[in-house]
Amino acid sequence: MDGKVRVTLANVAAEAGVSKMTASRALRGAGEVSSSNNEKVRQAARKIGYVGNNLASSLSGQRSDLIGVVVPSMANIVFAEVLAGISEAIEGSSMQPVFGVTDYDLDKEYDVIRNMLSWNPAGLIVTGLDHSDDAKRLLENTDIPVVQIMDLDGTPVDFCVGFSHHAAGMAMAEALLEMGCKRIAYIGCGVDTDVRAGKRMAGFSEALSQAGLNLVATRIGDSTSTVTAGRELTSQMLKEYPDLDCIYYSNDDLAAGGAFHCIAAGIVVPDALTLAGFNGLDFIESLPIKIITSRTPRREIGRTAAKLIVDAKQDNTKRKDRIFECNTVIAF
Repeated sequence: MDGKVRVTLANVAAEAGVSKMTASRALRGAGEVSSSNNEKVRQAARKIGYVGNNLASSLSGQRSDLIGVVVPSMANIVFAEVLAGISEAIEGSSMQPVFGVTDYDLDKEYDVIRNMLSWNPAGLIVTGLDHSDDAKRLLENTDIPVVQIMDLDGTPVDFCVGFSHHAAGMAMAEALLEMGCKRIAYIGCGVDTDVRAGKRMAGFSEALSQAGLNLVATRIGDSTSTVTAGRELTSQMLKEYPDLDCIYYSNDDLAAGGAFHCIAAGIVVPDALTLAGFNGLDFIESLPIKIITSRTPRREIGRTAAKLIVDAKQDNTKRKDRIFECNTVIAF
């Protein structure tokens, strides 16, 4: 190693003029160190280049400073914004997020959760409430904070931060009906694996039924939700049902594809056809035609979930509040 010597915790303590235990507590953010000593230790660690060994801590049975984050996809900006919120909440702490992607596969999700728990993380943030029995058992048996996000339609294991997809679907249907839409079709992708999209579709259909209406037609694509898929599915739908006055899409990506088809086909939106999506992605506002969408508080959900874990590590008392609802807003 060319004479290089690893900087140790003892070196940090000596540089800061504190005990090794105080240095350890300060670097772990234990909350039991005075602000002056905390600053001394952090400056000393920075000055001498101390890294630490979180693996050794996890192997010794101590909690690491890792927060496991399990999401179904990184291809969609929705989850990128959730991760941005998580990063904002842990800024200034010693915690670091570790991400696992499940591709909406329950077996893969089980493996991701199991591997993350093996590192003794400080907490776990998991997307959704619908898991395999094996994965749910892992979440129920762990002694760390578990925060399930993006959904309230179900029974959480521990903490839960999100909104009701069923209610969001109903709210969109009610808004479209109030606008005068009657011949409504649905376009989605991967609804069999994306259970939250399925819940929105169920809520949407229920609201139509209460008004004495049914979906005129449904198209479910086999591919992932993309603008291209939305354009192709919209073209197919309108060839078979040219007299529709509204199409509800499982998300904004597909709705944007529908918008591009309408532009190319000379269909005036929303005068001749109303398009509605879900998520409230920023790029929707840049389209030359108006799409109705449900804005979801993605960054807020990420911040709230991560803060619950940070607070849990700094304070051992049990929080009474377990469910945190973040409302969606329909944007016309």
